[in-house]
Amino acid sequence: MSAPHDVYADLVAEGEAVDKLVAGLPPEGWARQTPAPGWTIAHQIAHLASVARLVGTAAADPEAFKAQASQAGTDFDAAVNAILQPYLALPTEELLTRWRADRTAATKALAAVPPDQLVPWLARPLPPSILASAGIMELFAHGQDIADALMTSREYDDRIGHLAAFAVRVWDFGYLFRGLTPPDVAFRFELTAPSGQLWEFGPADSPERITGPAVDFCLLVTRRRHRADLALTASGAEADRWMDIAQAYRGTPGPGRSPGQFSTSPAATTAR
Repeated sequence: MSAPHDVYADLVAEGEAVDKLVAGLPPEGWARQTPAPGWTIAHQIAHLASVARLVGTAAADPEAFKAQASQAGTDFDAAVNAILQPYLALPTEELLTRWRADRTAATKALAAVPPDQLVPWLARPLPPSILASAGIMELFAHGQDIADALMTSREYDDRIGHLAAFAVRVWDFGYLFRGLTPPDVAFRFELTAPSGQLWEFGPADSPERITGPAVDFCLLVTRRRHRADLALTASGAEADRWMDIAQAYRGTPGPGRSPGQFSTSPAATTAR
């Protein structure tokens, strides 16, 4: 894969794209249920705001972040849910304002960290650019939930390349959460970007490969679409198995989506 666009600029752009989905919502709109069981649109934004706040703290004040993380213990999901609750209690206008401020602060803090310095994080320390890519993953995933709840289509562009590369980097998360041993083989990923460019990861001669639209790949690894509803192809037994458990985030994968719940691949809807 060629060098992607500036990850911090793309983190800002992805946040603005999700912001447009909720900026004009009336109060009843925030209460609308999303495909994530039990989560309204307000839950989605509260989660994004709380995670942005955590990222900003990790990048700007690592010691304060470590103290918070140690208090939370080793339960990843419990830690994330605990920081969500204060945001969820806010009136929706204040929630939106806080999310905007937190995501701006997080991006500035990450961009200020030297590229070769690790930022502490809940799963493991990460370079600031990689943590920014994880932020794009969060925005993409929860933005998809919001768009689905509002029954509106999204436009995708090549900034999802950061998410695709991040998912390849953490390809073993699906195995680790389930207590499975990752296979001792490097996968090949051949993904067609929204612009039509081919993104390639892994050895060209690997017998285990995933091919198809990058948008569909991102929906798979964020578990926002079932593999049956995506135009992805797995070659090799391990690659086929991986398609069932793929996830680009640490923690509980959730129920995912059901076959046929969203029957049309969205890869044709792109912004170039």
